[in-house]
Amino acid sequence: MVDKKNSKKVERKKKEVKEKVGKKYEIQVTAKDMLEAGCHFGHSVAKTHPRILPYLYGARRGVQVFDLIQTRELLQKAAEFLYEQTKMGRKIAWVGTKRQAREILKKEAERLEMPYVVNRWLGGTITNWEQIQKNVRRHKELKQEIEEGKYRKYNKKEQAALGRELARLERLVGGLHSLEKDLFDILVVVDLRQDQTAILEAVMGKIPTVAICDSNSDPEPISFPVPANDDSAKSVKLILTELLRAVEEGQKASGKQLSKAKKED
Repeated sequence: MVDKKNSKKVERKKKEVKEKVGKKYEIQVTAKDMLEAGCHFGHSVAKTHPRILPYLYGARRGVQVFDLIQTRELLQKAAEFLYEQTKMGRKIAWVGTKRQAREILKKEAERLEMPYVVNRWLGGTITNWEQIQKNVRRHKELKQEIEEGKYRKYNKKEQAALGRELARLERLVGGLHSLEKDLFDILVVVDLRQDQTAILEAVMGKIPTVAICDSNSDPEPISFPVPANDDSAKSVKLILTELLRAVEEGQKASGKQLSKAKKED
């Protein structure tokens, strides 16, 4: 009788573990949430890219409307991909140079200790990584010197020059300080038309991409396209929040502890 009970417990435990391992990540946002955030609004019919047509529901008053059922399904795939990749320890870089994305992207990327670009994509970041890497290291050195007060050994003119250099590097590679050694593995882009150089470099470097694709853009080069409005602040925030949450859950699932949490403990 005891052996039978233990056997049942073991089988139940195995089943629980199997279910936990096989469980997929699920997004929280609904099609209704997307509708309320204006994710369905595209650009005018005249600006429609032919390759985005399969993701459109139709046109209303000369403006393209996205099929939000498809949008949610593709957002689910993108979020699930980021979740699984984060669990495996992959590095994800975020690019959002348009006004609607900068604030939330910078804040959340720093909180989750991920590389990001919110000012301008520096040409060669992927294709000429060795040179960009030197700028990242120089930025870190200057920042450390100033924080430790070592800059005081220079005269005022030299201090001013170092300050200008640090400000320039902060704009260019400040968000990439966590990439001192290796390049990132995945790229997430808010507006693929505005940051098309980043997409082109990712394609050349065979780096998987996730991007919001508006009705005037070509989704073909993107590994995981999310067809939606990339101009509305509410739409961008809603989609980014889901993608960022997927990464955060992936970090938790991998057992990774953020340095910030360590310090607080």
